[in-house]
Amino acid sequence: MSAVKKIAVLTSGGDSQGMNAAVRAVVRSALYRGLEVFGVQRGYQGLLNEDLRQMDLRSVGDIIQRGGTILQTARCKEFLTPEGQQRGAEVLRKHGIDGLVVIGGDGSYQGANKLSKLGIKTMGLPGTIDNDIPFTDFTIGFDTAVSIVVDAINKLRDTMTSHERSSVVEVMGRHCGDIALYAGLASGAESILVPEVPFDIREISQRMKENFQNGKRHSIVLVAEGVGRGEDIARDITAHSGIEPRVTVLGHIQRGGAPTHNDRVLASQLGDFAVQKLEEGDSAKACGILRGELVTTDIDKVVSTKKAFNMDLYNLAIRLAQ
Repeated sequence: MSAVKKIAVLTSGGDSQGMNAAVRAVVRSALYRGLEVFGVQRGYQGLLNEDLRQMDLRSVGDIIQRGGTILQTARCKEFLTPEGQQRGAEVLRKHGIDGLVVIGGDGSYQGANKLSKLGIKTMGLPGTIDNDIPFTDFTIGFDTAVSIVVDAINKLRDTMTSHERSSVVEVMGRHCGDIALYAGLASGAESILVPEVPFDIREISQRMKENFQNGKRHSIVLVAEGVGRGEDIARDITAHSGIEPRVTVLGHIQRGGAPTHNDRVLASQLGDFAVQKLEEGDSAKACGILRGELVTTDIDKVVSTKKAFNMDLYNLAIRLAQ
């Protein structure tokens, strides 16, 4: 495969903190290597609309600390069709673009995979707060989202302790409970409910009741949204224990705000790495970090594999939640 001369970058799916840092890294790394680089506005929808603009050093100035994505993002049903995918490849070829960096989650990777099969060299960067992309220890935005949840729980503990109350906190994670797991362990939550592990609400309710009887002044139950609504969990706890937890749904606040230094560094490493691999002629790969080492994995393999849940970490959280 020949090396690329002109590349594009887009962000797709849900936004995540660190996407801007990744865009910055892709653009500046490409320019450093003497490549032309274009930004695609509004993801795959913008690609089909030919909403492309050439990027220079100043295009990505003063964005590394900003949340969201300067390229914006949008869902695109048309790109789910073979006709839409063919149209996307034709737009890229029309503009002489022979390489594309896609920053997003599983759905974004699916699109990159389709384009690669149509002759476009592609690289995927894991931009999602859910940390649900396999073959990478962490995704861009995950560290920031966890930090936001931990900060919220710290504040909730202050008021819960003052009033000797319990709290149910609902966080994002439809199919992956990593935000709840990491935030729960880091904040000392008494119970962590995730889609990957069955739970008995009666047991949780009884343990909460016993904790209060033994002098505990507050209790935090952390719920990944894939388990169910926080309101429903709280109602079940009340039915089984008589305790009436207060419910906090953090929602999209988890996707906003300035990225942590960890997310900025990870995004910068992966963005530069993606451009390097494209320049070397590589394609149809997803970039990630495993045990501190930058790696690529076939996108075909990534989109067909479910990320393993860290049961060791979950069991640690259970052991420490006494």
